[in-house]
Amino acid sequence: YKRNPMRSERVCSLARYVMGLPNSAANTAANQWFERTLDDSAIRRIYLPESFLAVDVILNLLTNIADGLHVWPNVIKARVVSELPFMATEVILMECVKRGGDRQQLHEAIRVHSMKAGAVVKGEGKPNDLMARIAADPLFQAVHGDLERMVDPMLFVGRAPEQVDEFIKEEIDPILKVNEALLDIE
Repeated sequence: YKRNPMRSERVCSLARYVMGLPNSAANTAANQWFERTLDDSAIRRIYLPESFLAVDVILNLLTNIADGLHVWPNVIKARVVSELPFMATEVILMECVKRGGDRQQLHEAIRVHSMKAGAVVKGEGKPNDLMARIAADPLFQAVHGDLERMVDPMLFVGRAPEQVDEFIKEEIDPILKVNEALLDIE
């Protein structure tokens, strides 16, 4: 599960450090108005090289962390399936309310069912039974026929697929095209 926690934590720590470095430049600019005084050049000799060095270390660490990275689609799917019922509760609640249900009563029922389902998952190590609990509760009768549709994972990804496609098309493909000879891509 956590294969490289120390290196990942080091990346996070260094990234926080780098994110804080522009404050030195901003403070100097606010106080000196870029008059090139000694305190201005002294701080620049510190934060400029340190930022490049820290980012270089971050990139090397990330390369090391990602090297040999394995993505296990079935593990991801199992995690999504186990958590999806909890994520879908708002959709279920709102659909029941649209169909005439009492929001407060439905909310309390979902809270109780969620707590019990969570106890089964965490305390007993059994699969998430939240959807079965909701399907058996007459309070949710209005959506019983739609429950399977309401836990479709695609309802919870938003624009992520389109954003990935756009990013690849607009950012990655041009870089690959410019460096085609270096990458020996046909």
